[in-house]
Amino acid sequence: MRKAGELIAGRYKILKKLGEGGMSVVYLAVNEKVNKHWAIKEVKKEGVENFEVVHQRLLAEAEILTRLHHPNLPDIVDIIEEEESFLLVMDYIEGRELESIVQQYGPQEQEKVIKWGQQLCDLLSYLHSQNPPIIYRDMKPSNIILQEDGKIVLIDFGTARELKESQTEDTICLGTSGYAAPEQYEGYGQTDMRTDIYCLGVTLYYLLTGHNPVCKPYEIYPIRYWNANLSSGLESIILKCTRKNPSKRYQSCEELRQALFHYYELDVEYQKSQKMQKGILFCFSILAIAFGLLGVAFYKEEKEFVNRIYEDYLYEAQSQTEKEQCWAYYQAAIMLNPQNSKAYKELLETFLWRDNEEQEQVQDYSVCFFSEEEEAFIRKILRAERRGKKTNEDYLKLRKREYESFAYDLGVAYFYSYNGIGNKAVAEKWLKIAGEGRPSKKLQKYKIKKAQKLWKIASYYEQLGMYHQGGDVGISYRDYWEDLIEIVNYEKKNSEYSQDLLFSYKELLSQIIVSVSKFVKAGISKAEIQKQLKEIEEVLDQMKIEKSSANALYEEEIKRILCENLPAAYQSIEAAFEGEVGEYE
Repeated sequence: MRKAGELIAGRYKILKKLGEGGMSVVYLAVNEKVNKHWAIKEVKKEGVENFEVVHQRLLAEAEILTRLHHPNLPDIVDIIEEEESFLLVMDYIEGRELESIVQQYGPQEQEKVIKWGQQLCDLLSYLHSQNPPIIYRDMKPSNIILQEDGKIVLIDFGTARELKESQTEDTICLGTSGYAAPEQYEGYGQTDMRTDIYCLGVTLYYLLTGHNPVCKPYEIYPIRYWNANLSSGLESIILKCTRKNPSKRYQSCEELRQALFHYYELDVEYQKSQKMQKGILFCFSILAIAFGLLGVAFYKEEKEFVNRIYEDYLYEAQSQTEKEQCWAYYQAAIMLNPQNSKAYKELLETFLWRDNEEQEQVQDYSVCFFSEEEEAFIRKILRAERRGKKTNEDYLKLRKREYESFAYDLGVAYFYSYNGIGNKAVAEKWLKIAGEGRPSKKLQKYKIKKAQKLWKIASYYEQLGMYHQGGDVGISYRDYWEDLIEIVNYEKKNSEYSQDLLFSYKELLSQIIVSVSKFVKAGISKAEIQKQLKEIEEVLDQMKIEKSSANALYEEEIKRILCENLPAAYQSIEAAFEGEVGEYE
């Protein structure tokens, strides 16, 4: 057992034990250099049967989590292998397990459970969209942490697996009794996305009723058997999730998420009222047919009217001082005409350049910051369903050139500005769309080339320095260095705006500071690195910010910050070449 104050790997100081299971102990630790708390999961060889099997499961869990980035998932930040134990260092998630909440307070409110279910559907959709898809397989209340802000986080990926299309069955039967789908232990074929839907259905059942499926009566009863006040629509959703035959369940988590959004429409009472309304509407429809013939004459005028309303919404959005009202007007414009990219692009511009007052408290500048809240809002709008179950994004795709242009803007925002540091993994999808586009008025050729270069970095970013089974490095830091330099040189040659070059300098400089030891190990010489710093210094010294440009204030601020960070980069280089590499790993 680790003691408080013990130092692991020279940087993680144990504060206390958080919990203990059959094979592992979880500690709370702090990295005092950066004043950051982490959770450390440790499995000792001693006393663990088939440790090698457990070891492989932990490695699989770590491998999966290190390449996933989602608001409802913890990040793995370090893997430590000691002689007698194996440790995973991950985000410390403050909150309570849903299992303990139900045990203390009983069944949870219907609306709360629905919101949790929607979050979990969003997360599972993300896992299932990976290539190959990731099947979680162990959804249960004890693996779900509720944070104070209402956000939930899914933990413990020990039983997760990648879907293998060629397999007909799972190699090992894993899962929690009562929550596991029949195919996890009865040999009904291999687990797939619908397995997670079953487990989620059982989890929602427990949260709503307080009846643990692990205990008697073991069966999944209709939820209104336990509480007649619950929604009959929600009851039908959970019954569909927990069908023994996977083909009878929802076939995707997105389909389930939409059902949860509209659960009340499945209520018996709601459907009765709809039948009455349909009878009344039938009478009016006869009259409507007669008048419909006149509609053709008014089509052109109607289209112009819609465009005027659309532009009015955009004008009102730009006039608002409260961000919620501003966002609402942009959302209204998109719902009115989802094929027009103008509202999407203006909304993104608003996120990057207007709605950043809160960031002034944590940064020297308050613009070009793409927050989690803003990202979630734009994702919600893109996924919002329209007629025929088409989403707004589906409609935008119909105007291919507009879609490619917006993909470029969103991809660059993810790459450089998400949470102030960028998210290369999410940027990859959008940069790929832009990089495969064709030149147009909305997406110039140089932007397509830039998207291709950023896409290249984003596509291998999470594999940097990782070793393949054969022992060779898949993507080296030499490759990374050369790509960063290529981006800088491309911006110097092609960029119309100072901010684009400053972005590339910011990325290069930050990587020199934090990854200099890895660049050195990859064979980058001191002279090569210093040459780039000298060029940055000279270009910044000669750079004249166009005062009349819309982003002049930001460009001045980012230029100042880059100048201030140059000494730190030089110090990092000196330390790395003096043999003090460990300080920067």
